[in-house]
Amino acid sequence: MSIGEMLAATVPMARTLNLQFLETTPERAVVALPDQNEYHNHVGGPHAGAMFTLGESASGAIVLAAFGDQLARAVPLAVSAEIAYKKLAMGPVTATATLGRPAAEVVAELDEGRRPEFPVSISIRREDGAVTGEMSVVWTLRPNG
Repeated sequence: MSIGEMLAATVPMARTLNLQFLETTPERAVVALPDQNEYHNHVGGPHAGAMFTLGESASGAIVLAAFGDQLARAVPLAVSAEIAYKKLAMGPVTATATLGRPAAEVVAELDEGRRPEFPVSISIRREDGAVTGEMSVVWTLRPNG
């Protein structure tokens, strides 16, 4: 099962918005939100909440890709998130997420018995390449037990 399939199966909101997981690697996750009238705002573009969910889902995809081998001993949880809406988004939009710290550093903290936190940066773009939103999600790996 791919990371996108796993997220769609375990996170109902990803299914609800029909998110498309285009790329999910430990280095980068790319997730698309199709243009859907039922998720538009008052000006005909994707609603801010749908864009937030798109960005958060891209961040979750990269976290699973980078730390999926740690799931037996730790649960990934979002700690905080911030989003800035830069330009009007119209039509389909795509979120690209990247880790803000090397995965090996995060795992080393987990190995030391700590609860590591790390940022994920997300850029949301419309089809013409213009950045419509920038987002940051801070994640943690909470040790089990």
